[in-house]
Amino acid sequence: MKKVYLDYAATTPVDPEVLDAMQPYFFDKFGNASSLHAYGQEAKKAIEDSRKMLSEFIGAKPEEIVFTSGGTESDNFALLGTAYALEKKGNHIITSAIEHHAITEPAKFLEKRGFKVTYLKVDKDGLVSPQDLQEAITDKTILVSIMQANNEIGTLQPIAELGKITRGKGVYFHTDAVQTIGHIPVNVDELNVDLLSLSAHKFYGPKGVGALYIRKGSRLETFMRGGDQERGRRGSTYNTTGIVGLGKAVQLCQKNMSNEIKSQSALRDRLIREIPSLIPKVRLNGHSVKRLPNNVNFSIKYIEGESMLLNLDLFGIACSTGSACTSSSLEASHVLLAIGLDHETAHGSLRITLGRWTKESDIDYFLEKLPQVVQKLRAMSPLYEKD
Repeated sequence: MKKVYLDYAATTPVDPEVLDAMQPYFFDKFGNASSLHAYGQEAKKAIEDSRKMLSEFIGAKPEEIVFTSGGTESDNFALLGTAYALEKKGNHIITSAIEHHAITEPAKFLEKRGFKVTYLKVDKDGLVSPQDLQEAITDKTILVSIMQANNEIGTLQPIAELGKITRGKGVYFHTDAVQTIGHIPVNVDELNVDLLSLSAHKFYGPKGVGALYIRKGSRLETFMRGGDQERGRRGSTYNTTGIVGLGKAVQLCQKNMSNEIKSQSALRDRLIREIPSLIPKVRLNGHSVKRLPNNVNFSIKYIEGESMLLNLDLFGIACSTGSACTSSSLEASHVLLAIGLDHETAHGSLRITLGRWTKESDIDYFLEKLPQVVQKLRAMSPLYEKD
């Protein structure tokens, strides 16, 4: 059976060149990077080389990069670290209604401890209004956190414009860039951000490693207490193999990004164009133009998303109904509800995300099988017959 992976937003395969770069650090170069002997210093140099590669990739300074276990830790570090460091200055945080749970959950945690959180509404395309942000900031606001691109619907936010507003108000600005790093150009100065989260497994690196960019001068309370690794900002033995893999993945993205944007955008646009012509009563979710080059999200009426995924899986096709962190939940996507979909339509969503190894023939196969699956499931729906 043919196998087609169209869930790159959930995770990506480790690029073979990344795996090759990591291999020596499992056995031959296994030293603890905090050790002073040659084994340790060899590992330390590899970490600093990766730090330099990542910092240059996003327009930062090496000392502004803190390695973490991934996007969730980076997001938690940004929110909790800022909140605890600046709680004497203010207790108000602003985010959006469509953030990843790695932001909304720590926000809820802070609310229980006396912080106030404003969740900005989005329009039908999933965009935050700069005017709404301007009006929401008060003299107690200490942090704004808006994701650069939504993980479900792919909408790209006007981060640079939002960042100008926060900078003018003297408020820290964080962006969750987990879905954008390695897929579109990202520069922290151009975006006007003070904090930025990323995760290696979203751009062909290993799982379990990521980073938080912290602009020099930003005050954050230490999130992980222990040793003095990462200039005392994040205690824990260095994940040398993971960090080496992250650095190599960055290097490959820098080399391949331009061509991948072109090829993936072409496949994305083909899906956006052809799915409505093959299947009636579908709705594109997210902005039609301001979206990631590899993301397509449709709501297909009279279809349950989980049933659609299981039937596509029988054909060897892997997609998603939304975020991989919530795909096992029976709750409707909070992102789709926030852009105005009713619960029934939201439950029929399908996220198709493309990557480095997606081929035209994969899209051919997907477009052949999806209408068959929809026809089969709609034939069992009494609602479809009545419409």
